[in-house]
Amino acid sequence: MANDAISVKAEGVNEVVDRMVVLTKIHAHYTIRLPAGAPRDKVDRALSTHVAKCPTACSLKGAVEVTWTADVTEA
Repeated sequence: MANDAISVKAEGVNEVVDRMVVLTKIHAHYTIRLPAGAPRDKVDRALSTHVAKCPTACSLKGAVEVTWTADVTEA
């Protein structure tokens, strides 16, 4: 896959908790362009384990809600 075939935009949500601004949520949106004939099932499997296997999500577990969405297309 080309270097520009995968991109992600992340957005964080800060909320006031006990009069302090705290990061409470992160949402990642992936855009993935697969080459024709690429195994889509492997991409879907990798995405389905995103939160459980992402080092950042694991580090923030219990403190910050991490969610994701993805647009996957074939080139």
